[in-house]
Amino acid sequence: MGFAREFLYIGDGSDNTVKRFDARTGQYFGSFVPSGSGGLNGPRGILFNLAGNLFVSNQNVGTDENGNVLEFSGQTGEFLNELVSSEGEGAPFAPRGIILTDNNVLYVADFIDANDQPGEIRRYNGVTGEFLGVLDKSGFSENFYPRGVVIGPDGNVFVSGFNIVDPLSGWVLRFNRDTGEFLGVFIESDLQNNLHRPEGLVFGPDGNLYITSFRADENDTDKILIFNGITGEYIDKIDLYEVGEPRAFAQALLFGPEAKLYVPITGPFTETGAPDGPNTGAVRLYDIGTKMFDVLVPPAIEGGPLGQPWYLTFNSTDPETLAYFGI
Repeated sequence: MGFAREFLYIGDGSDNTVKRFDARTGQYFGSFVPSGSGGLNGPRGILFNLAGNLFVSNQNVGTDENGNVLEFSGQTGEFLNELVSSEGEGAPFAPRGIILTDNNVLYVADFIDANDQPGEIRRYNGVTGEFLGVLDKSGFSENFYPRGVVIGPDGNVFVSGFNIVDPLSGWVLRFNRDTGEFLGVFIESDLQNNLHRPEGLVFGPDGNLYITSFRADENDTDKILIFNGITGEYIDKIDLYEVGEPRAFAQALLFGPEAKLYVPITGPFTETGAPDGPNTGAVRLYDIGTKMFDVLVPPAIEGGPLGQPWYLTFNSTDPETLAYFGI
């Protein structure tokens, strides 16, 4: 039985492009969004909106300018619009993960402000870009720098983040989608789960929550942690390498065709953003049952086109839950 072609889109921080691949074979189709298009400089969260166009959160890396959210044609990659202006009310400074609800509310995880203070989860009208306010995290006493965001099976908003002065910190907070009210800490780093500096988070087809997590030191590993999607109880982990092997870490992850977990290996990379090591730039497909992976896109050192892959999406990714609704 044949399948319709599914494309995988990945933002590449090494050259500020969005690249496109066949999601099943890894065939490379070039830069769907070229560097600098619409001012693209630091692509992070990406998704297709309800009209089929591509939203990209753009950090404007290396500048003093606020970040923004750019809109591109879902057919051609042509720049269409600065949806969320870098100069408008409520502009994000360092946008990371994004989601778009079925009633066109765009959530943006704004990691940090211009003075290195904790960021916010900002909401915008997904059609006009109008700023709608921030989620109320006043009930959380720690300094929280949000990175990833997703709507969970219970309809609430789940946000990953950490405290930048404590590299071993990590939380997943939960908020009421309708009111923005803080509902409590869903997951907190401890000696069992070792949730450090989490970013990408997605609920799997098994109902569990999968989160990228970073190593504590050279005696630890970068990994994907697995939690019960209802209770937040720690279940298991997928190490991205063994201690002593070359490092490989991932900022984001998504489920795709055939229920495989797609994991772009973001780094390590050098201070100039170039890939550093034998794993950077690869896209791995994990079988969550066996924890084994296949390499869909080879790492940069082997000729792969990705230098610093960040967030990813498919044509068939739900922009709200980030669940894959294809086959």
